[in-house]
Amino acid sequence: MELSTKAMPVGLLGKGAIFLGLGLLGTGAAHAAGTGAPVPWQMAMQNPVTPIARELHSFHTLLLVLVTVITLFVAGLLVYCIFRFSEKANPVPSKTTHNTAIEIAWTIVPVLILVMIAIPSFRLLRNQLIVPPADITIKATGHAWYWEYEYPGDKEGKGGFKFDSNLVEEADLKPGQLRLLTTDNDVYVPVNKVVRVQVTAADVIHAFAMPSFGIKIDATPGRMNETWFKAEREGVYHGQCSELCGQRHAYMPITIHVVSEADYAKWLGEAQKKFASTDTPAGATHLADAAAK
Repeated sequence: MELSTKAMPVGLLGKGAIFLGLGLLGTGAAHAAGTGAPVPWQMAMQNPVTPIARELHSFHTLLLVLVTVITLFVAGLLVYCIFRFSEKANPVPSKTTHNTAIEIAWTIVPVLILVMIAIPSFRLLRNQLIVPPADITIKATGHAWYWEYEYPGDKEGKGGFKFDSNLVEEADLKPGQLRLLTTDNDVYVPVNKVVRVQVTAADVIHAFAMPSFGIKIDATPGRMNETWFKAEREGVYHGQCSELCGQRHAYMPITIHVVSEADYAKWLGEAQKKFASTDTPAGATHLADAAAK
């Protein structure tokens, strides 16, 4: 079917509406939320891949429904009052000063709304703050402006290394890598495992945030905060520092790979060799040279 616009005079506003409509149709698929990273024209939060993130989304949806209902009710009430109690409809103003039923209603209804919000809110807060027994612990330290990660050693000899994770500058990006979200050294964790993240900072206040995991926690100098996640889907997930921390605040990305247990064990072995500490204690070289002489 062909559409002809010869007989349709279209003004500036009409043209704008047409182009807007075409643009929305062209980018309709991009309006859906992404997983692990934002997408152009995204209009929702990133898809959740952890229990906490799903709970956050459910709570967010509940708030949206409540706000929408309240907004429509208040708007309808205003429109009703404008016409029902206008000067034209009521030449003689009412002298009513009290209405017991209305006063009781506008006291009880807000209380019930607050209870509806409080119950899932406190439940979510409890689930966020109570860290279950962890399979893996990672320490994340915020620096100006990069992240340092440490995998503490365990009884099995796994871990015991740390590394810095810096932004890959735009000029150095490879095809498929995301601008401002790609790091040179990524974090790896196994899928379906509880990961405790201990967060602190070495200089100023930063914030460790991963939208698809539903976590965001301040990294404060001299204080150790902790959060946790259990990623249930393999993939690459991106986050950023979410606290205004200085000149290069926008250049502190976080990249976490969620992989199978076999791939994680393989990466762990490679990382222990790659990030093995080669630091020499201060003065050790001088003392060794003196002993040799």
